[in-house]
Amino acid sequence: MHDPTPEASLAVLEALCGEIDVYAAAVVLPGVNDGPVLEATCEWLEERGAKGLILMRFANSREQGLILGNAPIIRGQRVQTAGEFRDMVTDLAGRFRMKITGTPLWDPQIGSPFSIAKEPDLLAKLPRLERKATVITGSIAAPFIREVLKARGKGARVVPVAKDIACLITREDLEDLDPSSLERLVIIPGRAFVHDREAARVLSRDGVDRTVMRGPETLTADAETSMGMTRNAVLALELEAFSDLIRLINRYGDR
Repeated sequence: MHDPTPEASLAVLEALCGEIDVYAAAVVLPGVNDGPVLEATCEWLEERGAKGLILMRFANSREQGLILGNAPIIRGQRVQTAGEFRDMVTDLAGRFRMKITGTPLWDPQIGSPFSIAKEPDLLAKLPRLERKATVITGSIAAPFIREVLKARGKGARVVPVAKDIACLITREDLEDLDPSSLERLVIIPGRAFVHDREAARVLSRDGVDRTVMRGPETLTADAETSMGMTRNAVLALELEAFSDLIRLINRYGDR
């Protein structure tokens, strides 16, 4: 980080750990600060009383989350796949007492994101799907959202863009989709980085006038959110968010 006084910064962090609940965060670069270096970081934080550590996968391309046209950040730097990153988080979480989560995946203690997918009793409480729509999302969330919606009926087509993270979707990501594969109602992530009118223009460029609406702000709790939450709180958030999404489809979608 090129900190000119790293010893002083670590001393402040250590002092804070003794007075308040500290949740640290680290961006992981394979071959730079993973492996033994990351294990030593976890040990140092745990010994000083940190409550948790959020691990963030380094992004080096547009698909991994960059939106400013500045890829690559570090030319030639390897980046973990989502699966590799999730496995690393799982391994570390099992070896330390403090809570360790990861973004874009995952919270091993709670089973999020999308922990509701493994709760059939809660899935049964969601409204039934009665109309058709296309739900656009990121490549990581797509399988989970598809699984939840499929449990409540047919008609919701989940289409992923190439970008991993849904809330970082931009106009360029939408331009890569084939509009002929979309229903007349298209729901984009609530926090997507694209103007609604621009999204409608891009997704209707085949001559079919499509209605583009934003879904809930979030459908689950990412690692930064779930770090301070209980599993029941995360499940309640997901139940409410997916209920809102299905009601949106049922109100405005085609029969």
